[in-house]
Amino acid sequence: FTSTRDMNNFRLLSLGVIFFLFFLTSYLYLQSQLTDLSHHLTITVAPSRSNPPQPIVIYNRVPKTGSTSLMNILYELYDRNRFRVVQVHVTQYKHILTMADQVHFAENISSWSNTPTFYHGHFAYFDPRRVGVDVIPIFINLVRKPLDRLVSHYYFLRYGDDVLVNKVRAKEGDTTTFDECVEAGQPDCDPKKLWIQIPFFCGTAPQCWDPGSEWALAQAKHNLVTKYMLVGVTEELDSFVEVLEELIPRFFSGAKQFLDQSGKSHIKRTRHKDEVSEKTRHRMKNTKIWKLENEFYNFALKNFHAVKSTTLEQKKQKTHFYNYEKVRPKY
Repeated sequence: FTSTRDMNNFRLLSLGVIFFLFFLTSYLYLQSQLTDLSHHLTITVAPSRSNPPQPIVIYNRVPKTGSTSLMNILYELYDRNRFRVVQVHVTQYKHILTMADQVHFAENISSWSNTPTFYHGHFAYFDPRRVGVDVIPIFINLVRKPLDRLVSHYYFLRYGDDVLVNKVRAKEGDTTTFDECVEAGQPDCDPKKLWIQIPFFCGTAPQCWDPGSEWALAQAKHNLVTKYMLVGVTEELDSFVEVLEELIPRFFSGAKQFLDQSGKSHIKRTRHKDEVSEKTRHRMKNTKIWKLENEFYNFALKNFHAVKSTTLEQKKQKTHFYNYEKVRPKY
């Protein structure tokens, strides 16, 4: 009897072990399958982000190129399109952010990236990644014919504009014409004053601000085509805005309609400007600085016309000029 009972206990124990091993093997197999499935989903399905980074635009405005008119549009649209506008005012070194300020500014851009933000100010180009901040803003800008820009700036310092009519300007009361200034060789019309658009695109390196530097011209061209989404020209401000509305609708949606309805493509004009004589124009255009600045302007103009042509043609046809083919694997 005892041996029979022992045999039954042994059989029950054996069955228990067998069932345990079966369930353990099944569990491990299912766990392996679930792990493989989880891995597959991880690599095939993009992870969702609760707070994805928002677009950031930097407009490092070249003085006297129509930037106030462009910013008037942005300040009209910020509430409707729900983005933040921030002006960056350089207080110490004219038009140049120091390395420490670049780091601080870039870190602020990164930490404020939860809201679409449009930064603008009169400062030279800089790359946030160069100072160790992983943020890639969209850069835009405007350029103007070099001599026209300088003449406008010259008379602006003396007569101001037709908006802030009561503001006292730096050279108010000086009635010297631009022609007379050039003839007398005065500093306000020195050809070195033409040197502004190239360094604004070149950057903060000291070589960028050496008047007549061919290296600076090459760097400015490189940055224009590799770092900027769009660079327009003052003389075609309306079409610049129209192209921006197509490329960055998050900020510029409704911009063309605003211009058409308000008629405010240029909201500020210098109150007084004398015509520049052909003699003065010839003299200024014979300088190396004007030739380099004019080369850069024409380079920017050609690039703008290329982008403008294709962008507005796509707008007209309401289509993209590409499609996807031969996609593998098929799902």
